[in-house]
Amino acid sequence: MAQPTDDGQNLALELQDGYVCFGQSFGADKSIAGELVFQTGMVGYPESITDPSYRGQILVITFPLVGNYGVPSRDERDSFLKDLPAYFEAQEIHIAGLVVAAYAEEEYSHYLATSSLGTWLKEQGVPAITGVDTRALTKRIREEGSMLGRLRRRTAPTPTSVALTDGAVNTQELADGHVEDWRSSFEQVEWVDPNQKNLVAEVSIKEPKIYPADPSTALKHPSGRPVRVVTVDVGLKYNQLRCLVKRGVEVQVVPWDYDFPQLAGKNYDGLFISNGPGDPAMMETTVKHIKTAMNEARTPIFGICLGHQLLARAAGAETLKMKFGNRGHNIPCTSLLSGKCHITSQNHGYAVDSKTLPQGWEELFVNANDGSNEGIRHVRRPYFSVQFHPEHTPGPRDTEYLFDVFISTIMNAIESPDTLSKPVQFPGGTAEENKKLAPRVHVKKVLVLGSGGLSIGQAGEFDYSGSQAIKALKEEGIYTILINPNIATIQTSKGLADKVYFLPVTTDFVRKIIQKERPDGIYVTFGGQTALQVGIQLKDEFEALGVKVLGTPIDTIVTTEDRELFARSMESIGEKCAKSASACNVDEAMHAVKDIGFPVIVRAAFALGGLGSGFAEDEDQLLELCNKAFAASPQVLIERSMKGWKEIEYEVVRDARDNCITVCNMENFDPLGIHTGDSIVVAPSQTLSDEDYNMLRTTAVNVIRHLGVVGECNIQYALNPFSREYCIIEVNARLSRSSALASKATGYPLAFVAAKLGLGIPLNDISNSVTRVTCACFEPSLDYVVVKIPRWDLKKFLRVSTLLGSSMKSVGEVMSIGRTFEEAIQKAIRSIDPHNLGFNETAALMKIDQELQTPSDQRLFAIANAMKAGYSVEKIWEMTKIDKWFLSRLKGLSNFEKSMSSYTTMTITKSLIRQAKQLGYSDRQLAKFWASNELAVRRARVDAGILPVVKQIDTVAAEFPAVTNYLYLTYNGTEHDISFNDRGIMVLGSGVYRIGSSVEFDWCSVRAIRTLREQGFKTVMVNYNPETVSTDYDEADRLYFENISLETILDIYTMENSSGVIISMGGQTPNNIALPLHRLNVKILGTSPEMIDTAENRYKFSRMLDRLAVDQPAWKELTSIEEATEFCDRVSYPVLVRPSYVLSGAAMNTVYSRDDLANYLKQAADVSRDHPVVITKYIEGAKEIEMDAVARNGSMIGHFISEHVENAGVHSGDATLILPPQDLDPETVRRIEDATRKIGNALNVTGPYNIQFIAKDNDIKVIECNVRASRSFPFVSKVMGVDLIEMATKAMAGLPLVEYPPVNLPPDFVAVKVPQFSFSRLSGADPVLGVEMASTGEVACFGRTKYEAYIKGLIATGFKLPKKNILLSIGSFKDKLEMLPSIEQLHKMGYNLFATAGTADYIQEHGIPVKFLEVLSKGEQDEQKPEYSLTQHLSNNLIDLYINLPSSNRFRRPANYMSRGYQTRRMAVDYQTPLVTNVKNAKLLIEALARHYDLEISKVDFQEFVPAPGAPGQSSLHHNGLNGSMTLSQLLAKSPFKRKHIISVEQFTRQDLHLLFTIAQEMRLGAQRNGCLDVLKGRVLCTVFFEPSTRTSASFDAAMKRLGGEVVQINESYSSTKKGESVADTIRTLGCYGDAIVLRHPVDESIDIAAKFSDVPIINAGNGSREHPTQALLDIFTIREELGTVNGLTITFVGDLKYGRTVHSLCELLSHYEVSINLVSPESLKIPKSVLEALESRGQLSTVSSSLTSDIVARTDVLYCTRVQKERFADVQAYERVKDAFVIDNKVLKTAKANMIVMHPLPRNNEIHEEVDFDPRAAYFRQMKYGLYTRMALLAMVMAP
Repeated sequence: MAQPTDDGQNLALELQDGYVCFGQSFGADKSIAGELVFQTGMVGYPESITDPSYRGQILVITFPLVGNYGVPSRDERDSFLKDLPAYFEAQEIHIAGLVVAAYAEEEYSHYLATSSLGTWLKEQGVPAITGVDTRALTKRIREEGSMLGRLRRRTAPTPTSVALTDGAVNTQELADGHVEDWRSSFEQVEWVDPNQKNLVAEVSIKEPKIYPADPSTALKHPSGRPVRVVTVDVGLKYNQLRCLVKRGVEVQVVPWDYDFPQLAGKNYDGLFISNGPGDPAMMETTVKHIKTAMNEARTPIFGICLGHQLLARAAGAETLKMKFGNRGHNIPCTSLLSGKCHITSQNHGYAVDSKTLPQGWEELFVNANDGSNEGIRHVRRPYFSVQFHPEHTPGPRDTEYLFDVFISTIMNAIESPDTLSKPVQFPGGTAEENKKLAPRVHVKKVLVLGSGGLSIGQAGEFDYSGSQAIKALKEEGIYTILINPNIATIQTSKGLADKVYFLPVTTDFVRKIIQKERPDGIYVTFGGQTALQVGIQLKDEFEALGVKVLGTPIDTIVTTEDRELFARSMESIGEKCAKSASACNVDEAMHAVKDIGFPVIVRAAFALGGLGSGFAEDEDQLLELCNKAFAASPQVLIERSMKGWKEIEYEVVRDARDNCITVCNMENFDPLGIHTGDSIVVAPSQTLSDEDYNMLRTTAVNVIRHLGVVGECNIQYALNPFSREYCIIEVNARLSRSSALASKATGYPLAFVAAKLGLGIPLNDISNSVTRVTCACFEPSLDYVVVKIPRWDLKKFLRVSTLLGSSMKSVGEVMSIGRTFEEAIQKAIRSIDPHNLGFNETAALMKIDQELQTPSDQRLFAIANAMKAGYSVEKIWEMTKIDKWFLSRLKGLSNFEKSMSSYTTMTITKSLIRQAKQLGYSDRQLAKFWASNELAVRRARVDAGILPVVKQIDTVAAEFPAVTNYLYLTYNGTEHDISFNDRGIMVLGSGVYRIGSSVEFDWCSVRAIRTLREQGFKTVMVNYNPETVSTDYDEADRLYFENISLETILDIYTMENSSGVIISMGGQTPNNIALPLHRLNVKILGTSPEMIDTAENRYKFSRMLDRLAVDQPAWKELTSIEEATEFCDRVSYPVLVRPSYVLSGAAMNTVYSRDDLANYLKQAADVSRDHPVVITKYIEGAKEIEMDAVARNGSMIGHFISEHVENAGVHSGDATLILPPQDLDPETVRRIEDATRKIGNALNVTGPYNIQFIAKDNDIKVIECNVRASRSFPFVSKVMGVDLIEMATKAMAGLPLVEYPPVNLPPDFVAVKVPQFSFSRLSGADPVLGVEMASTGEVACFGRTKYEAYIKGLIATGFKLPKKNILLSIGSFKDKLEMLPSIEQLHKMGYNLFATAGTADYIQEHGIPVKFLEVLSKGEQDEQKPEYSLTQHLSNNLIDLYINLPSSNRFRRPANYMSRGYQTRRMAVDYQTPLVTNVKNAKLLIEALARHYDLEISKVDFQEFVPAPGAPGQSSLHHNGLNGSMTLSQLLAKSPFKRKHIISVEQFTRQDLHLLFTIAQEMRLGAQRNGCLDVLKGRVLCTVFFEPSTRTSASFDAAMKRLGGEVVQINESYSSTKKGESVADTIRTLGCYGDAIVLRHPVDESIDIAAKFSDVPIINAGNGSREHPTQALLDIFTIREELGTVNGLTITFVGDLKYGRTVHSLCELLSHYEVSINLVSPESLKIPKSVLEALESRGQLSTVSSSLTSDIVARTDVLYCTRVQKERFADVQAYERVKDAFVIDNKVLKTAKANMIVMHPLPRNNEIHEEVDFDPRAAYFRQMKYGLYTRMALLAMVMAP
């Protein structure tokens, strides 16, 4: 690696204790010294650095991104006080120096900014340093106290010393002379202690000055003069002046040592003492004057900060220096009068010692964190002072009312002089009164409403918030009942609620539960919109039912939900909402829009996540939107559209005593116009100034207080980016998706706190669970950046629109944490999908301009492509209105990417690698830029010592130590926040929720963690999904909020020195990296990743099933349309087709006829060798059965079987599941158990696995097997009362467990799991069930029969049971026939039947009355009579249930064809009509309706965890032994090679190879399980090597010993050949000692001689340059294991093909397979003619070349390299000429396929560059391991008895 160069580290920060760190200067080029202090505020740097209190201090700002919004004009004047600057706190910058972690440079963004921060610092001569680990500095100051520091600029160029490039060094550690090194290069400057100086004299005004009030508001003295306040300037902030003057008083500012008592009473009416810098003890003069004024008692006195300390000293109290002071904007201060807690802005290093307060004075405020004094008042005089800054700037404005208190005291004193002998009066009541007004709520039993199944807009975040709420209630000792049918959640598991009802969250069921359980409290704010609606509907009944609504009152919820009421409520407090109107029909809507003007946004009232909403630019669009919205809701809202404004959110918390805080503010990356659930969100906001931030914060607090929210809520704003104009968009008076995000982003547990607040506990009585020393009434300070990106799964749906708008479409979201925006956003992009590398150019199916203007789910990639294509930030901003600050950061990444591509791993410098990592680039991304591979980059990085550091999230920016381990990795830091000595077990989470992988896997992860912790293991959780319980920081001992990628998991595993990793709980995400982790020696607990690969590779799995005699549907991978047609004709239609190359969602599909196949394959792009299709026989009318099992070392220890209602062909995630199964033949069950047992044994499973079977007439076939926990694990575990995950975890951790624990279910008990769909969110998507999964969640209910359970389950998904009108449309005759009895039932039950043409005829023929409705296309509708129109019936909501059973699509129509069936299905969804599209579901539903269940609550509906001992279960199932598959000894008995010579590969047939490889698989299993097999016990093998050999001799040696035999080794140097013995004699001799001989000899004929004379089998280990049969066998086995199959591959041989005997043997063996072969060699080393001709005659030869072109590499699946063998050359010159003809390195592999492999028989010289060793495609070392198993198999086949 190149030497590090000077990467701009031109400033050093040295501390008094010897610590030093280096960074880049961005201020004045000079050195300074001062006192080092830190400030934890997140906004307001222009105000802070001009605050005179910081005089002489070097300020560390903990928030990492500074300079984002530039600096406003220095010349603009204040509108009131013309000679003050408008935006600053003083005329100059007062700090001595500035220290930040990252600086925005010139790319600032704000409409008021006129320059960058750096420019201003240079103007004012203040130095500043960036690139420093400010968190490490903060922790140092926190531990050691404030200390002196100095900034020293570089004077000499950087020496190339490696020690310095890492950022921080400790000079004590550098005693070896490096110290002198750095010091001599930096300017020397003396230490300065500013506290020794009279700083006040430096900052105070020199002459008195008067600031008059505005005449319109001026207050007058009875004498007619203005009311005047004398202000003693001891370091006055200008905003104190502004606060006084704008309240109508004239202010006279006097210098610090001015003798003001002489003016008292005559010339002024109030005395104000300002803030200021330094030690109050030095200010004797001022104190003396204050004392005089107090004694004279002529006016009220008010002091702030230093003024407070001076007042206290004048009263006779002492002040003391604090350890590190309080500097920040989030410091809670409790009023001792009212008991309320205020959030304040502070900046001081000294405090008043309250113990020394003299008689007559009392404490007014105390610090709620450290108990220090924050304010005092005189008990008989109007004197008071506070330590914090009520004038804020920067910071919250909550205490500005103290100026009003001061002014009104002055006015009272003027009116009635006796005011001067009374204490100051404050608003807000007394603590006692406030306690009585809001007493604690005492409840014993509380009902919590859950949110039901996961749907778009309401997903896993409610599992997290509900679980948190239940934890809080348990902590308070309250009996908790939960109602939630979502069985996959943590909250419905044991260990949380005391009792769980698996019932629909609807008014009827909630009412019944309340009547049965008689709770005294209910929470409706933890279950999303579902729970809220129930609360609203029941609001008038709660009192009669004896239930108190806890938390936010229902009336408040109604106000926030009803837009009209909300707008009126906001108006009443002078806050503005967007201009809007509501309408109850289309005419009203059209009328309303005239007043508002286009463009408008239309929404349905009372609907979640923007359902039924959209933008309308004109009347036509408005009409269309209104029609849809009225179907979802009785009322629509039309409001002014503010597209392009910034969208800002605040999470607000308020308690019953009116304490109110904002916990997190977030800025949407996307401007207004995209639903916040579909927006990229950044926390905290990056582009708001202090004025913007606190304006919106103050509004939030006012609004929430006005509404009376108790608990948590969120408020969304639209902010005009060019002014301070803003609108309130909405308030969610419940926990929302953003609350879960905010909790994870800040570490502040919002739901937990909200639950406690609902019990009437005040905020300041709850402790911060992260620090445990501070209170929960504070606003978290972040010293990192969080980015959330949504995940869409739109490609899963047919015809869905991908455009983003005001209706949410994302199914999940990721969150990432970094110390810079770049680091965080790149991490987040990678989390969304493992294929994403980060922010870089991406091949995408889109036009850049269109994508930028009309955003879809591809928008971020479009921005990357636009930047790569040269678009400027300005141009992209114009098209997207995304804030330029974000765009300029991304542009920086785009530019960095360009510069990176000119380097390789060899030329890159250390400082550039570090910079790349600090910008958030992953090793995989860098490998792409440098044409290398991930592991080589990792190696280079680790060798350079560039490793991530672990930082904690502690809610207080390191100001207080944290006790939780909520962690993230960053490269923007120099030290870890934690030590690593746990050696915990890592559990990898599920990652982002998406269709197919949702909350079920979170349940599995959490159950695994809890099981391990209960057993005393330390645990480490890795996950990056903010919606989950697993990312709750108290679930595991350590939580890493990080990506689940190879790079990150390796980093964490190495640092934690973890004792093992569990990958089987998080679904497919962790499984994808199982094999690479395993190959890098990470200890994976449970099933071996090699076995997981066997199950996931369809070829290997298929072979395994054949070997086990377990059936599977016929399938084949085909490379041409002809082959495909031929295969389909053979197995008969229908078939299932999946292309490997998917274009725009033409994914898996069922095909019913030959024409259909041809049409379909045309759509699926090209079918070729590179893009094969896999075709599987589709079995119609078969039953699908789900098997969930757990095994230990291959033997099954627990399992449950559930059956699908729908026939096979519906994705198992969309199927309705029944457990225990009701209609399975006992023989089918026995066969399934038997097959599962065999598969578990063959894969040597330890842990969970799941197999899907199809059964028809007792024949079972395996569809797929997942060697991990599956979607149905929580369902079966909870229904049966046996936690399979707990069992699996114990098996993996090697803990004792009970196999098949007893299960005792009641006799009449059935559970049904019903899928939850979100089609109404996905405009255009066709709501039919098929082979691609479409459901977003699931619910499960219990009943006495499957019908009762199913009907409850359907209601739980939001399905409304039909009242009278049912519409039928049935496609195929088969379905009509099957449905007829059910249709008769409907008629008998009295339903009115309607049907479409064909269906109506059929029903009438069978004598059932039916009304015919017709679907006409758009143009013909006008003539149609409404009574016949199907569309009108649907749109007028006349139909209660639509049963639409589409016929199978036998004629593939073009994708844009809209069938009538599709149109009506889509209409049903859009108009909220219940829809059934599957015949089995329809029959089950009708049968259930016919039974008329009363749906009363019964004993089956709940699981009680606390009172009743013992849990429900199921009788244990009996097991029978294996049958059908052959044992190892049976396989060996079939060996054709018993006691035969193995001389040439020509001896092997395809059958022999199959047998050999099957035995090799068994050997591998045996060796992994037991280490040794006793197959050859008592046998002896002789090995004779007349040529050097490491691998072949050692592997035969090891193979024989692993088989239990012995080995006698002979090599040439010790043998009698030295004395002239012939080969024949040697062989005869050895035959007397051993049972077989392995021979290698340089002479081609040697093997034939040996075979002729030997009485025991001879195995050829290489004869000259002719053959090496055992190497060829292991090569084929390697290809088969690595790629699944040998057929259809392209194999390229490179190097010495003339003498390479391994190549000759391998070419011969490949004659058994369909392969195409490329030969690449120097002219002089071409392959022998005989081999070449054989290849040609078989049609296998593709290319012969003397150069390895990129085209050959791109086509290659196996690149087989050979060594040019020096020993085969007579002439050394000839050898030298060709020895390095071909070198395989990363450059060569750049064009290679992602899943090809590189092989080499080894030893190698230079043919393969070492950097390739780290490429996962390098299979040559794994080749050796496969060799061992192959040779074990071969020896056993030859020598076994």
